[in-house]
Amino acid sequence: MGQVTLLILIRFMSETTQNKRLNPNLFNTRYVHLTQLRNATIKTINELTLHNSNLLIVDFGCGDMPYRSIIEPKVGKYIGVDLELNPKAEYHIDYDSKTTLPDNYADIILSNQVLEHVDSPHSYLSEALRLLKPGGHLILTTHGYWYYHPTPYDYWRWTSAGLRKTVEAEGFKVISFHGIMGLAASGLQLLQDAFLLKMPKFLIPPFAFIMQLLIRLFDKMHSQPQRDRDASLYVVIAQKPIM
Repeated sequence: MGQVTLLILIRFMSETTQNKRLNPNLFNTRYVHLTQLRNATIKTINELTLHNSNLLIVDFGCGDMPYRSIIEPKVGKYIGVDLELNPKAEYHIDYDSKTTLPDNYADIILSNQVLEHVDSPHSYLSEALRLLKPGGHLILTTHGYWYYHPTPYDYWRWTSAGLRKTVEAEGFKVISFHGIMGLAASGLQLLQDAFLLKMPKFLIPPFAFIMQLLIRLFDKMHSQPQRDRDASLYVVIAQKPIM
């Protein structure tokens, strides 16, 4: 019991001094999800900025911008765009997702866990397409299987085919489509979250530790093509066509 208490204390001390989304630890109930999402996002940014460090990136629905400290040194300019209720954003929008930024403005649009929260995916994606320069890239991540998490709203979930169709319908060309956490891992994540609803807070860290280890283990049973078909999270890289 003493060891468990010590581990819990270490966990809480660590998470009060770090960016939880950028550096989650094994006591985090989203450890596998967050680490794989971070790795996929940063890998894509590294690839897109490899030969050009003067790109303009718009974090569209930026939230607390968990990856800004890593991404900003790699680009020429980083702009956070979000609702007025987010004081961290440099530029504010309304719920229709429309901006007054000019056409063909950004080299990269980062849409990290935003699409499920917007009032209209059509309006959001069409605005992202307008803002991108021809040949520019959209990095979009959103959910397949996931629990309800309003921030401030939560409207949408996608199958892999449905998400691809939604993105392509707005005029984007999908370059890459990558699933994170396959069917078994997603099922365990949802099971964990269901138990958390009734669990005393002091039991959550050790329970999350066990469940996240199991999620990481069971995720290995799926091939990447299986994850691309059925996953809790999809990472889509799309491009605005060059006319």
